Amino acid sequence: TKEKLSTYECAETPVGDARIHFNIQYYLIVIVFLVFDVEVLFLYPWAVQFKNLGPLGFFEMIIFTAVLIIGLAYAWRKEALEWIH
Repeated sequence: TKEKLSTYECAETPVGDARIHFNIQYYLIVIVFLVFDVEVLFLYPWAVQFKNLGPLGFFEMIIFTAVLIIGLAYAWRKEALEWIH
């Protein structure tokens, strides 16, 4: 029947089209957030073990952070961070 084939939304009658167009910039915001969220996941264990890692661990994290800063500068230069127009 028609009722069996309709979309079920918590006993509410569906209104409108299921396909809504989103601005692509929302996805860019999410990607940038995830990149820096993952960065924090790598920085936290490093900060906890900072004394045990020695100078080599310090310089490795400096290189890691430098690569992320270069990526941020690239995104900034390409205006990927301009989400308010």
